[in-house]
Amino acid sequence: MHKLSIPQSVVDRVVAKRGREYCFEALDPAKTALVVVDMQNAFMLPGVAHALCPMAEKIVPNINHLAQAVREAGGTVIWIKTTFKDDALENWSTYFEMATPQQGARRIAALTADSKGHELWASLDVRPDDLIVEKNRFSAFIQGSSNLAEVLRARGLDTLLITGTVTNVCCESTARDAMMLNFRTIMVTDGNAAVTDEDHNASLIAFYLTFGDIMSTDQLIACLKRDVRAGLAAAE
Repeated sequence: MHKLSIPQSVVDRVVAKRGREYCFEALDPAKTALVVVDMQNAFMLPGVAHALCPMAEKIVPNINHLAQAVREAGGTVIWIKTTFKDDALENWSTYFEMATPQQGARRIAALTADSKGHELWASLDVRPDDLIVEKNRFSAFIQGSSNLAEVLRARGLDTLLITGTVTNVCCESTARDAMMLNFRTIMVTDGNAAVTDEDHNASLIAFYLTFGDIMSTDQLIACLKRDVRAGLAAAE
């Protein structure tokens, strides 16, 4: 697991700006979605992965634990899968200009639909009632990447718990865009994985300062349980 390092000076800046450490700790479980980004063999399975993140396997228990808590609270679990399509060679040519031909070919092979790399990691607890959304860019929300925003709004979901890999690319890109599309967004500190602790912490700090909250798995589960009890009490 990553060694979390959020300087107190960062927390102080957040509190000075927002008036409190967390803006979104009051959760409406029915409006909350766990969004799991790119936990695919293409990023996790040696010999198949085109961009291996060894830490991603370490966060699987936390993702499964949080997924179960979200379901039990009445929320929604959404698994995001990156999918390569041939038109990316033209309409996202800049990506391939930035990679060697060998690396581009490995990405294509790993993320093509129905390939081993495209599959979700085997020990993830994916349930039949969960949703699966495919994206074709780092961010699931950028124009043309996926229909995630429409899926969320059709179900009345306005609060997102972002997990997955890698923290500082697809997860942060998705989380930043979520906030700018008016979703209440929380990055899960021990539910995201990067290649290094430095990458992970820098990403969380940048997100926390401007875009949303960062909270641990245990914090979020406690919030969900508390707010479920509060909702039941209010209904009595």
